[in-house]
Amino acid sequence: MGPRQIGKTTIALDVVDATPALYLDLESRLDLEKVRDIRAFYEANKNRLIVLDEVQRIPELFTELRGIIDQERRSGNRSGLFLFLGSASIDLLQQSSESLAGRISYLELYPVDVIEYASEDFQQVNTLWLRGGFPESLLAASDRDSLEWRQDFIRTYLERDIPQLGPRIPATTLERFWTMLAHNQGGVLNASHLARNLDVSGVTISRYLDLMVDLLLVRRLQPWASNAGKRLVRSPKIYVRDSGITHALMGIETFNNLLAHPVVGGSWEGFVIENIMSVAPARMQPYFYRSAGGAEVDLVLEFANGTKWAIEIKRNSAPHLSKGFHIACEDIQPDRKFVIYSGKDAFPMGDGVMATSLASMMQEVMNRFSP
Repeated sequence: MGPRQIGKTTIALDVVDATPALYLDLESRLDLEKVRDIRAFYEANKNRLIVLDEVQRIPELFTELRGIIDQERRSGNRSGLFLFLGSASIDLLQQSSESLAGRISYLELYPVDVIEYASEDFQQVNTLWLRGGFPESLLAASDRDSLEWRQDFIRTYLERDIPQLGPRIPATTLERFWTMLAHNQGGVLNASHLARNLDVSGVTISRYLDLMVDLLLVRRLQPWASNAGKRLVRSPKIYVRDSGITHALMGIETFNNLLAHPVVGGSWEGFVIENIMSVAPARMQPYFYRSAGGAEVDLVLEFANGTKWAIEIKRNSAPHLSKGFHIACEDIQPDRKFVIYSGKDAFPMGDGVMATSLASMMQEVMNRFSP
């Protein structure tokens, strides 16, 4: 799974080249006709891996696939039958009558991340942050070409892709909504405020947001809950997931433009979170923490073994921690505490807090908790 243009098809075609396989694009009328009777098609090609691209187009296909998979499992063929590619989340795919629970494994493909592209090279980190991780945008010949690619990407989603998958929402309305989320990058969701600005109901705002989350374009970061008896912020924080798309929605073309824009702090925060999530192990859950009294942690990582990390995200090269972070850590009781900043040196900041770079933090997550 992953948004369009992220590289799913490229990887799948490499698989097709390396093994007996058959690739079908379900946006092609011919390929779509081939799978209308999926059982007959499978019987004619059962000696090959069948790759189905853009499977979210026909989720009802999963009902028939269940019988095929169960039949093969009884024969001892428990894997390697199908490879599905989808531009939507598990939740959207499971809106069909059959989710293939227990018969399918999900892997989300993220944009190019800091370790893949930049590591500790600050200039490349800044380029990745500005342009985002979609390969065509990142590798464009100039910032102008990159911005134009992302603006075309946004228009294509609004005018073609979203109408195919979701309710009929006017493209101009959804673009305004998406842009408002970008301007409030990293802010706590205020559905009533958004509803007033768009002249729609709060229920409609929730529907729009659910769609953008399902399409893997927006992250809804939930608050961490505790039994501390404190008044906590209960609404989620909202991020446009790719930093390059965030900047394109606001017309930010160059790195200097970004540094001068009010969104710079929220954009960096979202960029850091998405990079960490790109290397996170299975069943790790991300949260944020904020109390009514001002205690706050930007990112709380809760791992499957119960371990918790508290992470503060700072854009400047000389990080300083507020009193609110330390108060929040008293409430959360994390096993480890970090500050991610824009420098590359790692050093202790007292009270068990370690300052580190984004790349080093990602390596830390991979080294300690990857399978």
